[in-house]
Amino acid sequence: MTRQPTGPDAAPPDVMLALRTGTAGEHQELEDTLDLLDPALDAVRLAAVLARMHAFWVRAEDGLDTWARTHPGDAAAVDWAARRRAGLFAADLAALGGDPTAPAPVEVPAPASTDEALGAMYVLEGSTLGGVFIDRHLATLPGLAQAGPLTAFSPYGEQTGARWAAFRRAVRDHVARGGDPDALVAAARRTFRLMASWCADVQQGASGPASGPTTTRGGVPA
Repeated sequence: MTRQPTGPDAAPPDVMLALRTGTAGEHQELEDTLDLLDPALDAVRLAAVLARMHAFWVRAEDGLDTWARTHPGDAAAVDWAARRRAGLFAADLAALGGDPTAPAPVEVPAPASTDEALGAMYVLEGSTLGGVFIDRHLATLPGLAQAGPLTAFSPYGEQTGARWAAFRRAVRDHVARGGDPDALVAAARRTFRLMASWCADVQQGASGPASGPTTTRGGVPA
């Protein structure tokens, strides 16, 4: 039987696996809070969720823009400029009759380091994977037909997998150059908790949160 090396020759734990396992509880809490796979989801509740998500993305992206100005090389390595989605949430909210011009104030601290920025982006970017499942579900709901296709949940279309793979490479490269995996996980957990808290009082559908593990509901794989 092949034994895994230990001691100084052992491979370091994979940071993406650490992120997935280290944030599983917070990730599930957020999915249960949003409950976007509810079969009874209607346009009113979806608009309320989109209003909260738009406000959160605006503040989170403001903080990441501040980080990008002070760490331009790191921001370019992860292609931050092409990953912004606040404008897409605004467009989707408007399509549902909401007002995206004055997002509600929410406290989302700016990242203090590239470790913290990538931890936050793990949550924001990872949501595009679950967004594929959300878009498929929304397409089955006749009450949302008038809004037309939404774009914020799954902005990359057929490139979703490739964009996530590029993000994973950038995170692993950062850690290989000396980044702190524990700081990434802590920032990701904090971002999940902040978003869940911010969206906690959005009225939930009558069916309650869908059951089942995060990984089968469009979770964030490593």
